[in-house]
Amino acid sequence: MKNLFQSGLVLLTAFIAALALAACGGKPAENALQSASGAAATGGDVSGQPAQPAESNAKTEEALTGTIKIDGSSTVYPISQAMAEEFMKKFSGVTVEVGVSGTGGGFEKFANGELDITGASRPQKDSEKEAAAKNGIEGVEFKVAFDGLTVVINKKNDWAEDMTVEELKKLWEPAAEGTVLKWSQIRDGWPDEEIRLYGPGTDSGTFDYFTGVIVGEEGASRGDYQSSEDDNVLVQGVAGDKYALGYFGYAYYLENRDTLKAVKINGVAPTAETIENGTYSPLSRPIFIYVKKSGLARPDIQKYLEFHFTEGVKLISEAGYIPLAPEAYEENLAKAGL
Repeated sequence: MKNLFQSGLVLLTAFIAALALAACGGKPAENALQSASGAAATGGDVSGQPAQPAESNAKTEEALTGTIKIDGSSTVYPISQAMAEEFMKKFSGVTVEVGVSGTGGGFEKFANGELDITGASRPQKDSEKEAAAKNGIEGVEFKVAFDGLTVVINKKNDWAEDMTVEELKKLWEPAAEGTVLKWSQIRDGWPDEEIRLYGPGTDSGTFDYFTGVIVGEEGASRGDYQSSEDDNVLVQGVAGDKYALGYFGYAYYLENRDTLKAVKINGVAPTAETIENGTYSPLSRPIFIYVKKSGLARPDIQKYLEFHFTEGVKLISEAGYIPLAPEAYEENLAKAGL
């Protein structure tokens, strides 16, 4: 009975409005009445448009399902992990799994069809593209942020706060293995104490980039250092040893700057400004994600990428990296077909 009364009230209100409109030379009363009748029947407004429930968007988000598998670079990991956590809060039906196996390890899994997305701290190599192509897989590259590969020392180290590229090369080149063992061999006046080195493993894109720009040949490095694909292991090693030195992504330094010092390179310290404008050279670099091309048609991956390149951009600086210009994310959306 209550619904009948409400419907009648809607019709009466609309009819009175229609008579007034007709008197002014507007829409004929009978047409307006028909529109009102349709509105009453559908539960909408007098314009005949169905009422849109406030929770419709929420239901759409809840209805989205799927599992997105991400792995790769330890440098990109903090960004991917932050994106995954926030995305799953919004789309509770989607599971985003994030692992860390290094850039090279991620590309290997990607080529084998184990991943939907892999993070990389360097561009994909031709050999990695060929390996993926053999399995019918093609990766689409998206630049996501800037990183400043950071050389770090212990907080108690008060002598090596500024180093040159030449000094770093002398320390890390293959010829240094077994021969350059003490700080005093790097610069006169530095302690006659053994240097203990920490760095990423050979599957790491950070290893590839560092050796390329510092040593002059990608992959060329001394082998007598403590290596790990887990940057937190490197952090702990340097933080616990006055005579240690290591290198990894800028975000891990920021997270641990209470226990570590960042070494200036040729007089320039890594900061958000120097990394973005390139004056922190040659260790400023872009970082990437690669998405399986066939996966771009999946609704869950479409929504994830849309989130990553729009509202998720704020998470990049929170994770310790430097966002790209807004135009770059717009280009990413277009490349993804969004």
